[in-house]
Amino acid sequence: MKIKLVSLVVLAGFTAPASADGVHAHKMDDAISSSVAENTLASFDILAAHVHLEGRTATFHMTTNGVEGADKPASVGGLAGAPVYAYVWPTSLDPSVVGFESGTGILALAATAHPDFDDTPLYDENNDGDLANDGDEWHSHWVVLTPSDACGEGALSVRDIPEGATPRLPLTWPGLPLFIDSPGYTPQFADAEVIVNVPFSTAGVIAGAKYDGVTSALRVNANLHAPLLCVTNIFDVASGDLSLPGIVK
Repeated sequence: MKIKLVSLVVLAGFTAPASADGVHAHKMDDAISSSVAENTLASFDILAAHVHLEGRTATFHMTTNGVEGADKPASVGGLAGAPVYAYVWPTSLDPSVVGFESGTGILALAATAHPDFDDTPLYDENNDGDLANDGDEWHSHWVVLTPSDACGEGALSVRDIPEGATPRLPLTWPGLPLFIDSPGYTPQFADAEVIVNVPFSTAGVIAGAKYDGVTSALRVNANLHAPLLCVTNIFDVASGDLSLPGIVK
């Protein structure tokens, strides 16, 4: 799946800015189903994506064709050029719902791993007493995606924060010059399923929102300059065309 196709389709349709629950995406009647992709790494080959509500908690599910979370990017030894792997749920929610400046791009929830840097300064994912050495552990982010031809024709990047700019940001923003949040929702991996539970102030905040499922690779710019974090490869898209056909219920 080419990056150009993904970014163009998403942007064409974009007009506005705990524990696992035991339910798998592929078993949900209204899940976004996806056929096996023979040439896709099995752990990132999506079979189904689903988001549902229980009370005011939304559970984001993704069923994969292989052992979910088994594959992580190889270290390059530093932040410049560092690779990132991600399970992503793009949504139709405005970024302001989670604390970003309104109308700034495509709000997506992501479960990511990257061995070369730690962007969750409030949390100790590997429980060793050091808050700054566990980027290689799978962890969650909210990100705001925007088009960026500097990342490649038709590609997307995580929205940069220009020097001197002071946009609205979530309380758990990790301090990077990006529209990224590190809310501390622990991704869970079991039985070929990636699960992230996300609490909202009320169910009405997310009920009716549209969503999709994506597996992707990103990379930090080699010169640490805008755009800082580019989407470099799309492994799979649940809908096939990123039309966000899922509806949160």
